Formats: sequence, structure tokens, C-alpha cells
Amino acid sequence: MSTATIETLQEKVLDGYVINRQEALELYQHSTLNDLGAVANALRLQINGDKIATYLIDRNINYTNVCVTYCKFCAFYREDGDKEGYVNEAEKIIHKVTEAKEKGCTQILVQGGHHPSLTLDWYLNMISKVKKTHPDVTFHSFSPPELIHFSGLFKMPVIEILKKFKEAGMDSMPGGGAEILSDRVRKEIAPLKATTSEWLGVMRDVHSLGMRSTATMMFGHVETIEERIEHVFLIRELQEETGGFLGFIPWLYQPGNESLGLKSASGQEYLKTLALSRIILNRALPNLQASWVTPGKKIGQLGLMYGANDLGSIMLEENVVAATGLRYLMSVDEMRRLIKEMGYEPHQRDTFYNLVN
Repeated sequence: MSTATIETLQEKVLDGYVINRQEALELYQHSTLNDLGAVANALRLQINGDKIATYLIDRNINYTNVCVTYCKFCAFYREDGDKEGYVNEAEKIIHKVTEAKEKGCTQILVQGGHHPSLTLDWYLNMISKVKKTHPDVTFHSFSPPELIHFSGLFKMPVIEILKKFKEAGMDSMPGGGAEILSDRVRKEIAPLKATTSEWLGVMRDVHSLGMRSTATMMFGHVETIEERIEHVFLIRELQEETGGFLGFIPWLYQPGNESLGLKSASGQEYLKTLALSRIILNRALPNLQASWVTPGKKIGQLGLMYGANDLGSIMLEENVVAATGLRYLMSVDEMRRLIKEMGYEPHQRDTFYNLVN
């Protein structure tokens, strides 16, 4: 594709044109990082305005690290019976939420490994106890692969489990376990985890019950650029169908203490993928989150110039990426400074992108 054609395509995007898969690939392959970033940033300003960028205060609480899916990229899980395996009961989770609220937390992200023997009643009891104790904190919980695991374990359809979870106090669902929505990739890095259609199907069920969710993409490992692009289009298409996604969060695979053992992608590749995600999603999914945990704070900050309108959470607790050996800490003051340095007013938000302050 010629430079002139690429420039024309970029102009069409800013005029409201929605690109297709082939055009997305050509933009990625033939645009410079700066040119792609400029289009994504201009689109972000059209959609979100030029005044503010948002952030969240939450705590990631893992109810268990025992898991039977053995994903090759994961350094967090422990096998059933391992001396380092644990289950956090409701009382411990409640204590963690109490601590987090004192620091301005509005959301808890409650997820865990695919435990082989915890019962449906255990989950319902945990959700209801936490939510009754802290009704003002959003219970942003589980993930599509967990729900697929529960469905097999409890011999119940996913939709029926979700109904029970919602009644117990579940508010919304994170986009975890998406990795890359390609069954070729999933068979290579997580063969025992939910398939592409199962992941999308759970999200469709979540949205059908009036709950909202986020969507994620973990990239920079064994996937091709085409598969990466397909992932973003699948998110866009489900969003057009249900309108249930709150935001999209692409983040880099992080090597360390896991069996995949690949080299991490560069910050430049992260920013280019972030920018392309904004262009593909366009107005269908307005909120795009820049990740700082795996690419680092400076790259995350730069993401606000490559299509992102949100810098994610200060993450009062995070254990999954930390298990690889990578630990970044973020204070509210630092988060606000990073946003200000990019020319935006920092505003705390809640799970649903309502401004808290």
C-alpha cells in the first residue's frame, strides 16, 4: 500500500470511517509509530475530549492460587495439594476490602485459579458476605474461563451460575482470560482454558443479564499480527451486538518464572498496538486503557498520546504479574502527576467510568 493510500485511509478514519481487518493490517505494517499514534490520539480527542484522563483505585484480590489449567504463561498458579497453594475465605477478603476502602478504593477485582473442589455454595457465600459488608464497593469479579470451569464443575449452564452470582452481589466482570482470541494460540499457551467462542459466549451472557464487563488482550508472545487484529475486531463486533463492554485493556505478556519463557515485546510495539486498537474500536468502545504494569510507567504514560483516555488503576494489590518477578508500585500522587505531564486533568473514576472526583 502506498504512502498516499495510507494517508487517505488515516484521513477517512478521522472522518468517521470504520476500517476492516485488511485495512487494519496494512495500517499496522505501513504506518510509522508516530503517524499511527497521531491518528489514534486525534480520534481519542474526538471521542473523549481534550480535558481529562481517568484512573481507578482498586485492589486485586485472589481467592485462590490453586488451578488445574496450567497455563504456560502463568507464574501464579499452584497445583492442588501444593504447600504454597491457598484459599482466602470471605473473612480475609472482607479485611482486605476494609483496608482498601481506607485508601479510596471503589472496586475490588476478585479472581482466582480454577480450583477443582470449591463448591457453588462456597462462592455464593463469599460473594454475599463481602457485598453485605461493603455494599458501596463494586464487586468486579471472576472471568469467562472461571465461569466455564464452574459450569463443568457444578454441572450448570453459565447463565444460571451468573444469575446466582448476580443475586449474591456480583456487579460486573473483568475481561481476564482472553489472552488472544484465537484457538490456535490458546491451544499453544493455555490448552485447558476456555475457547474463543466460550469466552465470547460468557461475555454475551454477562451482558444479557444487564451486567457490564471489560475486555482485555495479552499480546506479545506466540500470536501473529493478524491474530492480534482479529482479537480486537471480535471485541468490537460483540460490543456492537451487546453494548456491554466498559473499556478495552491491551497489555504485554510478561516473562519470568513461567514455562513459556519468551522475550517480551518492546514498548514501541505496545504503543503501536494500543494506537491500532483505538482506530479499530473507534466510537463503538470509547474507553481505552493504557497499561503501565508490564510495559512500565513511562510507556503507560505515553499511551495517553497513543489513543488511551485512561491510565488504569494504582492497584493496591496485584499478585499474578508479580509472580513473574515484576513489581511496580503506584501512588495516587504519582498517577496524577503522570497524567498531568501529558497535559490532562487527572480524575478518579469508578468501574463504570463515572467520575469520583
